[in-house]
Amino acid sequence: MERTVTADTPASATPLAGEDSSLLDAMPRQREVSSAGEELGFSGPPGPGPAAVSVSASTPAVPAESRIVTALRRVHLWRLLPTPTGTPFTFAYALLLLITSLVAQYADPTLVSELHQASSTDVTHLVRDPFLVLIASAWWIVGGMVSPYALLFLLVLTALERRIGGVRAAAVFLSGHILATLATEGTVGIAVLAGHLPDTSLHRLDYGISFGVATSTGALAGLLRPWLGLPLIALFGWSLVSDLIAFTDPMTNWGHLISLTIGVATWPLIRRWQRVRVAGVEAARVEVGRV
Repeated sequence: MERTVTADTPASATPLAGEDSSLLDAMPRQREVSSAGEELGFSGPPGPGPAAVSVSASTPAVPAESRIVTALRRVHLWRLLPTPTGTPFTFAYALLLLITSLVAQYADPTLVSELHQASSTDVTHLVRDPFLVLIASAWWIVGGMVSPYALLFLLVLTALERRIGGVRAAAVFLSGHILATLATEGTVGIAVLAGHLPDTSLHRLDYGISFGVATSTGALAGLLRPWLGLPLIALFGWSLVSDLIAFTDPMTNWGHLISLTIGVATWPLIRRWQRVRVAGVEAARVEVGRV
């Protein structure tokens, strides 16, 4: 039978004859139920029953597997996708991209080609009507909703908006989309003037959301824990470098790397935005609690 030190038995009591004193000396002292009850906030006259039951004996250890399962249960998978109330910007933008993807898939090919041409951020359109094409070019996904960038858009923009808000997430996305487009197409224009590229490059078809997604990915990596953010940016960056080495579309590949760099450059700003947002949420909770 397990022995514990009770209130009536001093800790230095002599072991009973015939018992192994070395074993008793090696046993840790355990608290009795009455002491534990007082620490947990229970009080009252001692009642009948065994007073030698310890807290450690009555509370089994939680296996590591149970802790992992509990942690997984706390992860709400639905938060990985946009919702109308939680991430209104990403949700509305995803609906727009879904509509344009359906148009690109099922509409007349001639009409789709004309829409893509009208939305292209080539040098000619940027000189003629920069505001219209910079916005319209972000309405289309190259490859439609089955494109890898469509999945990245949903996951990355949702996570970013939940951390810094819809307006700021839109600012990050558009900054990468616009700046990377101007950098790449501006280079094309200079190369044409210098005679290194033909004049047809001024009408190079250019549209899609990949620049904005790359910028948002770089920005999000700065808000995640290092064990998740650093591998994310390393893997994504390596894929972009691999595309550039393949040299299939160097201007677009350079644009992706520029976009990722823009996202990384926003880390000080978006971290401050996140702190401001968290502080605002906490203040709102305090106000609701007072009411």
